[in-house]
Amino acid sequence: MLRKTTLNNGIRVVTEQMPDVHSVSVGFWVENGSRHEAGSLNGISHFLEHMLFKGTSRRSALDIAREADSFGGVLNAFTSREYSCYYAKVLDSRLPDAVDLLSDLVLNSTLDEVEIEKERRVILQEISMVEDTPEDQIHDLFSEKIWAKHPLGRPVLGLLASVEKITRQDLQHLLSSRYVGHNIVISASGHLQHDVICRQIEKAFAAVPPGSQRTLCELPRHQTGLYLLEKPLEQVHFCLGCKALPQTHDDRFTLQVLNTLLGASMSSRLFQQVREERGLTYSIYSYLNCHSDSGALVVYGGTANDHLAQVIELVVEQFRTIKSGQISSNEVIRAREQIKGNLLLSLESSDNRMSRLARNEIYLGYQPALESLVSQLDQVDVDAVTRVAHDLFGAESLTLQVVGAVDDLDALAQYMTL
Repeated sequence: MLRKTTLNNGIRVVTEQMPDVHSVSVGFWVENGSRHEAGSLNGISHFLEHMLFKGTSRRSALDIAREADSFGGVLNAFTSREYSCYYAKVLDSRLPDAVDLLSDLVLNSTLDEVEIEKERRVILQEISMVEDTPEDQIHDLFSEKIWAKHPLGRPVLGLLASVEKITRQDLQHLLSSRYVGHNIVISASGHLQHDVICRQIEKAFAAVPPGSQRTLCELPRHQTGLYLLEKPLEQVHFCLGCKALPQTHDDRFTLQVLNTLLGASMSSRLFQQVREERGLTYSIYSYLNCHSDSGALVVYGGTANDHLAQVIELVVEQFRTIKSGQISSNEVIRAREQIKGNLLLSLESSDNRMSRLARNEIYLGYQPALESLVSQLDQVDVDAVTRVAHDLFGAESLTLQVVGAVDDLDALAQYMTL
């Protein structure tokens, strides 16, 4: 059973009862991420996420860790471009303890100066680790290029220079101005009673002010072109893509089917033709990077320098082939069934259901029925995929980010216009 209650301070509580499990997953979601940051403070949302685990007026950092371990479950957090999440998965009997701990992290963090400096060093190491891992770094570089001069293009972790400048006062301001009721969704799924958990949340988070709902910055514009970060690597890594659809678009299910048959599985066109048939890459896949008002369809691959042009040509050839409608009904059906299977299997765990509740509330403002999702997927056919592909793979050029040692980047220009 799905239920939603909005508390007096604006916090939205959405729950789903799963009577046949013994666990409860609960998440504290804040509609605030790296896209809401000033450029000079890029990375502050992620920095604050780290700091909320470093001690409160009631618990030391060690106390928090020990209490989380005593749950026998999970306590963790993450930050994205549009939201931050703090979550716990515990036995149903420990749900009140989990709610108390999450509220303590948010309401009573001391933001100790000594801990800030220690955590700053940790985050700087995290950024350096990404920069040392090209298959990770390239995705941030691609976002920076396709959403140039827009907050969506900034890395979630921030930059070395911006993280160095973040102060305790900056962290306090973010916490007081953005962690407010109208920006908060608390989702829970598992063996629970909605009214009971609402009373627990209302009591634990009573001190959270309503505030005002977060606002988005201007609509992002995508940028095309060829970009290279030269590094002495054995492989060349690339991300090639184009503007896609936002999370709420009516064609989002068609886009998922397109992405799945293009490169999101081992039976996909890219995996089969680039890796299996020609052996040109070890890793190649496509993915969707979609947000509330924009999105991107991205293909990632890693290959040898002398194979790069051939691989790019094969990827663009698939864009053109799908755009022209040269796909079969069986391909579309297989992609639909894969998406449905992944969806239904994910619903067997309370943490996946909890995340789904929160994301639906953040992006849609309601909880669509599972039957409706399946029905909309089943309506996707060859004509729908062709239509969306024609819109995405239009006459505009693509965006290509390459990391590695490339002999002639300009030689790839011939493949960049669809």
